[in-house]
Amino acid sequence: MKSLRFLSVALLVFLGGAVSAQSKTDSIKVSGNCGMCKKTIEKALKVPGVSSANWNKDSKMLAVSYDASKVSLDDVQQKVANAGYDTPKFKASEAAYSALPTCCQYDRAGSKTSKKANKH
Repeated sequence: MKSLRFLSVALLVFLGGAVSAQSKTDSIKVSGNCGMCKKTIEKALKVPGVSSANWNKDSKMLAVSYDASKVSLDDVQQKVANAGYDTPKFKASEAAYSALPTCCQYDRAGSKTSKKANKH
C-alpha cells in the first residue's frame, strides 16, 4: 500500500513538472508611449499559447507568460511588431508603425515618420 501511495505521488509530481516545464515567463523591451499602446500591445498577444501579457508604459517592459510548446518567444515578439511596436528582435514595419495613433508613435531611430509623441 505504501509503494502504491509513493508511486501515485511520484506520478503526480512528474506530470505536474511536465506541464509546468512548457510554461515560461519572459520580459521583453517594447517601445511605446501611453495607455492606448498598452491596450494594443496586450491585445496583440491574445492568442493561443499566451496566458498573460502586461506592458508597463514607464519601464517599457512587457511581461509575458506563454506555453513554449504552442508559441515561441520569437512568435510573441513578431506579433507585437505586427501591431506596430518595436521589440529587440523585430522592428515593426513602417506601415504598421504609421498606422498607430499619433500619441502612440514613439521616437524611433531611423524612421521617416517618427514623431515626438505626447507622453500620457
